[in-house]
Amino acid sequence: MNRLIKYALLFVLLLPLLVQAQVTVRATIDSSAILIGEQTRIRLVVSHDKNKPVLMPLFVDSIIKGIEIVRISKPDTSEVDDRIIQITTDYQVTSFDAGLYYIPPFKLVSNADTFRSNSLGLKVITLPVDTVKKAFYDIKPVLRPEWVLADYQWIILSVLLLLLAFFGGMYYYLRRKHNKPLFVRKPEPQLPPHVKAVKELEHIKHEKLWQQGREKDYYTRLTDVLRVYLQDRFGVNALEMTTSEIIAVMYSLPETQSVIAPMKQVLELSDFVKFAKLNPLPDENELSMMNALLIVNTTKVEEVVASAAASAEVKKDSKL
Repeated sequence: MNRLIKYALLFVLLLPLLVQAQVTVRATIDSSAILIGEQTRIRLVVSHDKNKPVLMPLFVDSIIKGIEIVRISKPDTSEVDDRIIQITTDYQVTSFDAGLYYIPPFKLVSNADTFRSNSLGLKVITLPVDTVKKAFYDIKPVLRPEWVLADYQWIILSVLLLLLAFFGGMYYYLRRKHNKPLFVRKPEPQLPPHVKAVKELEHIKHEKLWQQGREKDYYTRLTDVLRVYLQDRFGVNALEMTTSEIIAVMYSLPETQSVIAPMKQVLELSDFVKFAKLNPLPDENELSMMNALLIVNTTKVEEVVASAAASAEVKKDSKL
């Protein structure tokens, strides 16, 4: 009977310990000594009854003063058995102040009970400074950065746009004021019609088109030169006229009476070559070129400047 009473009293005394044994907290650290600025990991492992919730410790940015939290992992929960679960949380920490730090136990709350882990220690070591072999130097002055065009491209572009807008505005104002363009492009001097025609005929002659069997190209180029010459020389729209229309116009012009026959020879032979696929004899090809040159040289206008200079020269000689 006395033994039974002893067991009952022992059970009553050990009951709080059995209840508290349902929650265990263990803290570990990967490295208890680090260089200043380095990082280490503190792992907190909590085992408790799955039916009893546990309030984990809450940290904002540091474990204690001097030990800063870099990152807190997401709690990893696993089942130990049907009744106990285990929660693992990692705290990545660092320190920028050298010294020996005491990390007090982590506190957890389950219902009305408080549970604590073991304490930890962390030593933060700074780099040794040799003041004998290595001298201290003063802070260097502020250095001017190198000049890079890309750093000023927007400023340059803005200035260029402002200058463009300024000169554009001045041009518009002066043009409106004087009611005429400020910059008038001087027209290029035009060659006289006969000079231009002779140059193109000589070019055709040197290309030797009909000698290469290209009679159609030869006569097309030849008649085009004559049509342009008639248009520039007499104001006749010869490019849009047929052969008969051109000959009829030439009959009405006093300057072209003497070259109607050569013109008919060139234009009519050209029509046969282009539309009837006639292959002229070499003599006919040569004759067509000579007639084209004859038409231009016969109907050309003599340059007034040359005649005026000649008359002035004659007057000078007569005075002498």
